[in-house]
Amino acid sequence: MGRIEYREEKLAYGMLSPMLAFVVLFIIIPVLGTFWISLHRDVTFIPGFKFVGLRNYVTVLEKPEFWHSFFVTVAFSVVSVSLETILGLVFALILNEEIKGRGILRAVVLIPWAVPTIISARTWQLMYNYSYGLFNWIFSHLGLGTVNWFGTPISAFFAVVFADVWKTTPFMTLLLLAGLQAIPKDAYEAAIIDGATMFQRFWHITLPLLRPVLIVAVTLRTIDALRVFDIIYVLTGGGPGGATTSVSLLAFNYYNLGDYGVGSAISILTFLTVLSFTIVYLKIGKFQEGLK
Repeated sequence: MGRIEYREEKLAYGMLSPMLAFVVLFIIIPVLGTFWISLHRDVTFIPGFKFVGLRNYVTVLEKPEFWHSFFVTVAFSVVSVSLETILGLVFALILNEEIKGRGILRAVVLIPWAVPTIISARTWQLMYNYSYGLFNWIFSHLGLGTVNWFGTPISAFFAVVFADVWKTTPFMTLLLLAGLQAIPKDAYEAAIIDGATMFQRFWHITLPLLRPVLIVAVTLRTIDALRVFDIIYVLTGGGPGGATTSVSLLAFNYYNLGDYGVGSAISILTFLTVLSFTIVYLKIGKFQEGLK
């Protein structure tokens, strides 16, 4: 190895070291600490907690409420990410066109994403209110009656989904818009000369060239959706009757009850689920191609 290559290698390690330190301090150590707690029972700040091995994991996997929360989390991820991807693609296609006021529209579309999740969730909670909420006010004036949005499992589930879609669709729009702007205009011009319709241009040019970016966007958004906590915590608290409790919220509830071992076991299982999903996409989803 020459002197120049050696210096470049040292520079690369030096530039990577802050990020590696961040990963170790804020990801690896907390995960290992959570795993250690999950192997114990009666964990407190005083000596005497008991090592139970994998018993907490067995306890979690035997609980129907865990599998219910797991189903809720997966269903939420599938429905919300699907809607956000479709709407994000539609908005990205519109904002990619040469229309008047495009810059203002792009800024307006990003507003929901810029609002903190707790604030947006609280706003949606007020709009869903049975007595004085905006939606029921509109329905009552249209003669449709009022809806108890948080009264049934189905309505509460979709109330959370709609709020999340409003919040996160701009994220998908931003990523897909960046992908659309990277597509060469020459491809569209050649297709128009050949007589291709708008649908044919979208199907044979836009989608294939946008696919890598689409994979990255869906992957990142799904990872985030599988860890959903704050918007459900504010809107429904997991109700009615635990019908909208996500896995993260279930772990939080066990922490509040002082059962840190079971709560940590749920957290580790959530981490493994997200990690498995990520590995699958890295292997078969051509994630690296999308990053390029």
